Amino acid sequence: MVTLIVKYFSDHLTQFYGQKSLFWTGSYFIATCGGVTIKQLKKYVQKQQSPV
Repeated sequence: MVTLIVKYFSDHLTQFYGQKSLFWTGSYFIATCGGVTIKQLKKYVQKQQSPV
């Protein structure tokens, strides 16, 4: 699916993402966190609202 999107809409995607081959979704996110402990990170994640 992603391959087809990139194939047919690469010019449009470049406007938003540049040359990066990535997509942002509401269902998954990953990032790095510097300067916090695992305990602090877990507490932050647990306080986030769950999807309905």
